[in-house]
Amino acid sequence: MNRERIVPIAVLVLRVVIGGIFLVAGAAKVGHAAEFAVEIAGFRLLPPGVIAPLALGLPLLEIVLGACLVLGVFTRSVGWIAVAVFAVFDLAIASAVVRGMSISCGCFGPNDASVTTWGEVARDAVFILLALVVALRPPGALALDHRLNAPLAEREPT
Repeated sequence: MNRERIVPIAVLVLRVVIGGIFLVAGAAKVGHAAEFAVEIAGFRLLPPGVIAPLALGLPLLEIVLGACLVLGVFTRSVGWIAVAVFAVFDLAIASAVVRGMSISCGCFGPNDASVTTWGEVARDAVFILLALVVALRPPGALALDHRLNAPLAEREPT
């Protein structure tokens, strides 16, 4: 296989992996806003008035981002949003680790037993890099961007 065939397939795989992460994370939090709000508050970074709306809205944002990435809709724009979201998550987790806080990150809903560690920071850093590849490349194979001719998407070379 030559590079012209490998890159679109690689971007497709990255889109599906990152999209799947967002879909699973968002779906795991839906219906658990109260628990998620407690986990957000545990970071002690946000004012109380922001926590409840964030606990309700963030899972929906994750689901929309995940669906767009899996389907390949507005892929590059959504890739940049994914980079920003992962970066915010990473900074929040890193701030907790630096402050000596071992708390639930709430990343994958109320049944997620992972806590804030440097390993979690590294994991999210990898997610940032993967999302950056998606943001910087054309949408990849099987992207609906190609069919919809979305104005924000760039076409792949034919």
